[in-house]
Amino acid sequence: MSKIEGVILDWAGTTVDFGCFAPVNVFVDIFKHAGINVTMEEARAPMGMLKIDHIRAMLSMPRISKLWEGQCGVPFNEQDVENLYAEFEPALMASLSEYTDPIPEVIETVEVLRNQGLKIGSTTGYTDSMMDVVVPNALKKGYGPDFYITPDGTNSLGRPYPYMIFRNMEALKLSATWQVIKVGDTTSDIKEGINAGVWSVGVIIGSSEMGLNLEEFNALSEGDREALITKTEQSFRKNGADFTIKTMSELPELIEEINKLIAEGKRPNAR
Repeated sequence: MSKIEGVILDWAGTTVDFGCFAPVNVFVDIFKHAGINVTMEEARAPMGMLKIDHIRAMLSMPRISKLWEGQCGVPFNEQDVENLYAEFEPALMASLSEYTDPIPEVIETVEVLRNQGLKIGSTTGYTDSMMDVVVPNALKKGYGPDFYITPDGTNSLGRPYPYMIFRNMEALKLSATWQVIKVGDTTSDIKEGINAGVWSVGVIIGSSEMGLNLEEFNALSEGDREALITKTEQSFRKNGADFTIKTMSELPELIEEINKLIAEGKRPNAR
């Protein structure tokens, strides 16, 4: 019987770096150095994309674009994007190893899935050189997928393009898109999954979409916590997610549910 063969996980905000804080702080800083104050919401909105694409997306936002033109006298151009990225990469690299702690329940869940015979792939908005820091540090702390690829391996065509997912499927010998689940914490992740034709799942707690660190999340009242979970879930659903889970520990049960849907002839992203 056909069933799920593999799960493809995002990195920051999904499996490591609760709240996805490594890149967001640097985005805020590089714009501040350029004389423009951006909000955390603006810095997070394109999260999950290749980082130079993320900078381009931020500069294209109407408010930031207008501020840039006011500051520089002309609209932003590609050289501005490259200049900001040249500042972004070394700043991120300097702090990246501090943001490689696995998110609670990830290590245990991956072990459960592996014991069920599932392959564990991964995609990211980081580059190869960034992952040279993240992968070994996460592995020391107990987390490592069977395969990872960055947009460097797909001619810089990162999310929302589907190509990183297809490279995972090839490397892990996964049979069909509808036997694959993509799990991520941003709208870019959701769109990547949809574009690849796999089951697209948003993970809520610890996500960039939610935007809180572990201490901030734990400090919320139960009512505030539930309201934020609902708001994040609605955002994922609005962007086309097939399912959402609160934490990674819910994934094995969701896979059982999806296997039943597959047996009934259902396919991902059915609108």
